[in-house]
Amino acid sequence: MRSLVVLVAMATPALAEPMPVGSIGVVFGANGGTGADARQYGFGVNYFGIQAAWQPTLTERAWGPTVRWGTMFGLMRASEAPKIESWLWTVQMDLTVGIRFRPWRSPTRYLTLRAGAELLRANEPIPPEMSREFIGGIASVGFDQYFSIFMLNVDVRYGLIGEGPRALSLLVGIALPGP
Repeated sequence: MRSLVVLVAMATPALAEPMPVGSIGVVFGANGGTGADARQYGFGVNYFGIQAAWQPTLTERAWGPTVRWGTMFGLMRASEAPKIESWLWTVQMDLTVGIRFRPWRSPTRYLTLRAGAELLRANEPIPPEMSREFIGGIASVGFDQYFSIFMLNVDVRYGLIGEGPRALSLLVGIALPGP
């Protein structure tokens, strides 16, 4: 009888454990203008931000979709844009969609590829467009690592694609995963 139970248990496929479907947390990082926008936009920090993600993934699958929304507040120094203050204050809001995949055996580590749209607003006009508001595309590649009670994510992001100041950012986020 025991051997029959063992055979049935071995023949029954294991059910996949779902990873937490969502997460919400804080994000911060560094960014700097690239190319022709390097001098006008400068370099600085995203000193505070919040992010929320929905990324349903089963541990038996090596990939899954991801959607992330974020808002970050930044401070740019050494830019030519500020005329009144010495700092360029920014707010960035973005929505990205993409894919998360796991090239490792560990079900707690993922690479991400995302693309989406961003709204950038500054306290002063940014040359050469001399505008304070920009809408454009962004793209990012990142790494997600789940720990027992939180998730760490690191992203390298390029945007605004199209019109607006182009920047390269390194972002670090700490989020609480949830149902």
